[in-house]
Amino acid sequence: MLNSWKRPKIKILKTKSEWIWDIIGYSFYLGSLIFLIYNWNGLPDEVPAHYNGLGEVDRWGSKMELFILPIVGAFIALLMQVFEKFPESHNYPERLNKENAKEFYLVSRKLVNQLKNICLIIFAFILIESVSIALGMGNGLGVWFLPIAILSALIPIVLGIIKQKKIR
Repeated sequence: MLNSWKRPKIKILKTKSEWIWDIIGYSFYLGSLIFLIYNWNGLPDEVPAHYNGLGEVDRWGSKMELFILPIVGAFIALLMQVFEKFPESHNYPERLNKENAKEFYLVSRKLVNQLKNICLIIFAFILIESVSIALGMGNGLGVWFLPIAILSALIPIVLGIIKQKKIR
């Protein structure tokens, strides 16, 4: 067993799938910011600020609160980008060794990349829907939003665990 201080530092180039996930995630994020800025002057003073489990607005707040989602999204993206950069610091099973470290690192790094970008997409969707509701063009996230958001994060985690279990 290798403790986290003695794990090998391996340079692994970013994979095509990681680049694709980044392009999609950051495009949604930037698109939602552009959408917010473009519609800023048309927004009323009060906008959706919180949703209940059924995707219905249950609190209205200042339109300045709409910046909370992009700020939290940027924080999550930066933090997870750091985690992606140092896969040797992730948590691994005891069977991690110098021979299989590269494979473990890649599976773990891809998982962090996917979760980062899924978070960006979810936050972008909430921001776009909040702006749309405030402008009278939307009617709530819908009852399916929460289950889909949870599943979209759980599925990569389960697949990552399955891939890790196959590593010898």
